[in-house]
Amino acid sequence: MTTEAADRQAQFSGTGEVREAHRFDVGALEAWMRANVEGFAGPLAVEQFRGGQSNPTYKLITPGRAYVLRRKPPGQLLRSAHAVDREYRVISALWPTGFPVARPVGLCTDDSVIGTWFYIMDFVEGRVFWDGTFPDVPREERRAYFDAMNATIARLHQTDPMSVGLFDFGKPGNYFARQIGRWSQQYQADIPEAGRVPDMDRLAEWLPAHIPPGDESAIVHGDYRCDNMIFHPTEPKVLAVLDWELSTLGHPLADFSYHLMMYRMPPSGTVGLVNADLAALNIPTEREYVEAYCARTGRDPDEVSANMDFYVAYNMFRLAAIVHGIRARVARGTAASAHARAMSATVEPLAALAWEQAMKAGA
Repeated sequence: MTTEAADRQAQFSGTGEVREAHRFDVGALEAWMRANVEGFAGPLAVEQFRGGQSNPTYKLITPGRAYVLRRKPPGQLLRSAHAVDREYRVISALWPTGFPVARPVGLCTDDSVIGTWFYIMDFVEGRVFWDGTFPDVPREERRAYFDAMNATIARLHQTDPMSVGLFDFGKPGNYFARQIGRWSQQYQADIPEAGRVPDMDRLAEWLPAHIPPGDESAIVHGDYRCDNMIFHPTEPKVLAVLDWELSTLGHPLADFSYHLMMYRMPPSGTVGLVNADLAALNIPTEREYVEAYCARTGRDPDEVSANMDFYVAYNMFRLAAIVHGIRARVARGTAASAHARAMSATVEPLAALAWEQAMKAGA
């Protein structure tokens, strides 16, 4: 495990005491659960997960079982941000199909209970990997873990939104154009506090003019990577995909290429695989990973690979815009954590890496 991954493992794994800013009335929650969660029996104890940076996440412990609570953070929020109700809706739609998500048990949209909207799901016992090389997995088993991730995202994209009641979960069509426009506007809005980034300006101009042909719509996760999954304690099996905050209806290749971005990202601060000896580690190559996904989804791997530089440039641009926004919040004083400050320093390298992908695509 890299030093960076070990630091992330220590920073985000496990639970601790609820942070001062995120405390709430446990008695009020316990009363709500008695009335709304089938089979609930207290007493209730609450701990906070060290991860769950956007939506505060808590472990709820009772004598008989454990649950997880995800809530909106306290304070003034953007209207569309921290949409725990959308998270609850998508896992509620997917759970009956057998797709690996935690079982949802209740949604509360009454701010008077704990101060913000929240939802509760089952606690899933398993492993979260913070290093994309899966160093804790025996070498001969690593390909099976990558194949489990590949099979799970392919299954998500093959799930018909209509059949699970998610036909109106997002706007169909023109996904890349709409997303590029959205993140370009967000980047522009944050320039007064976060500064102008020349590579972002170049990308905002280049990306809309180079969108590959073809338009599709599927359920997309939006942040699909190994540290947003719970794996079986001993087997190469995904038990639950976590953190559905960015899920919507969108282009499946935008979602898959975000996940595939691990092959082109450095390990520092991410689950990146750049400079990793894939053969020695027994990790599939990028091409092999693309071929496995295409075999599962009925696509032409040559066509997907031919457009992958654009897809990755787009995803890196999107990620850089998100991080640029974190920098703006740091400057405004609304994001003060050391993690937020460290993230905000990665905007320029990430934007440069995105422009590098664009140049590979023929910019």
